Amino acid sequence: MNDLSELYQEVIFDHYRRPRNHGMLAGANRKAEGYNPLCGDKVTLYLKIEDGIVKDVSFEGSGCAIATASASLMTDALKGKTEAEAQALFGRFHEMVTASGLVPVGAPDLGKLAALSGVREFPARVKCATLAWHTLHAALQGEDRPVSTE
Repeated sequence: MNDLSELYQEVIFDHYRRPRNHGMLAGANRKAEGYNPLCGDKVTLYLKIEDGIVKDVSFEGSGCAIATASASLMTDALKGKTEAEAQALFGRFHEMVTASGLVPVGAPDLGKLAALSGVREFPARVKCATLAWHTLHAALQGEDRPVSTE
C-alpha cells in the first residue's frame, strides 16, 4: 500500500471512530433522512441555514466506517458554504467517487474528502460514501421523504 492510501485510510478511520458534528443540531431549519438498505446505514442530517449560508450542520445515525466517515467529513466541509456551493460540492464529490480510472481533475480541491476517492473501485461502497451527500441534497431541496441509495 502506498503512503497516500495509508493516509486516506487513517483519515477515514479517524472520522469513523470520532465523527465530527455528530448529534442533533438545536436550531436546525432543514432536516432529511437517508437509508442504505444494502448496508443498513442510516443518517439524519440537520442544517441551520441563514441568509443562504450553511451556518451549522450535524448528523445522527449509524452505519459502516465509510458512511460515517463520509458524513463526518461532509459536515466539516459544508460549514460556511452557500447553498449553491454546497450543491456544487455534492457534484464534485459524486463525480470523484463514481469516476473510473484516475481521480478526476478538480478532486484536489476537495481537501480531506479526497480520502474517499478509493471507494469508486467498490461500487457497493459508493452507496455508503454518497448516502450523506444524497441526504444533503434532499435537505437543501426541502424534500420530506427519506432518501435511499437503492
